[in-house]
Amino acid sequence: MAKKGVSPVPQVADVIAALAKDHAGAECELRHENAFQLLIATILSAQCTDERVNQVTLELFKKYPTPADFAHLDQEVLEQAVRPTGFYRNKAKSVKNCCIQLVDQHDGKVPEELDDLVKLAGVGRKTANLVLGVAFAKATGIVVDTHVGRVARRIGFSKQKDGNKVEADLLEIIPQEDWIDFSTRMIHHGRYLCKAKKPQCDSCSMKQFCPQIGVEV
Repeated sequence: MAKKGVSPVPQVADVIAALAKDHAGAECELRHENAFQLLIATILSAQCTDERVNQVTLELFKKYPTPADFAHLDQEVLEQAVRPTGFYRNKAKSVKNCCIQLVDQHDGKVPEELDDLVKLAGVGRKTANLVLGVAFAKATGIVVDTHVGRVARRIGFSKQKDGNKVEADLLEIIPQEDWIDFSTRMIHHGRYLCKAKKPQCDSCSMKQFCPQIGVEV
């Protein structure tokens, strides 16, 4: 019997195979040199494009390379530095408080456990899963951003709109060894092919089995 909220079409194996073929070289597009930079970039990426975040962090990380630098930075200075990413007051507050926690509780290092990461300011499961998967190669969950959520609903893997609930559905049907690659490839698929507006269904290798739930034809 199919899991409640999850359609049996398309087959999980078919989707995983299609993603692996079409997005084999997909990588996280947030530029970073270490786990700390990825963590901060991911916090700043909320409701902002990766391209814009990369423009901001290019100079940001040159000026403030460590958690201690951010922890001691004046709030207003930080706000102006991250302003182009939008919602800059809240983001600056989250970044600063997160870095204070890193310094005070983790010796300035990004923790490698999910439970520790989600306790940091500005960090939810999505951010924690991304950092752990990309920076530490730890499959703790599936990253569900707007792209992943949209694609998951269209291909019938979830009927949920809340990111955590979508992730819960995906975790039940996607093998753990695929979680990291599945996350990155789904993000790319949603960003470049299965777009919110005018999805390119005719160019999609899943068109033979995708139910296209919610897609306007």
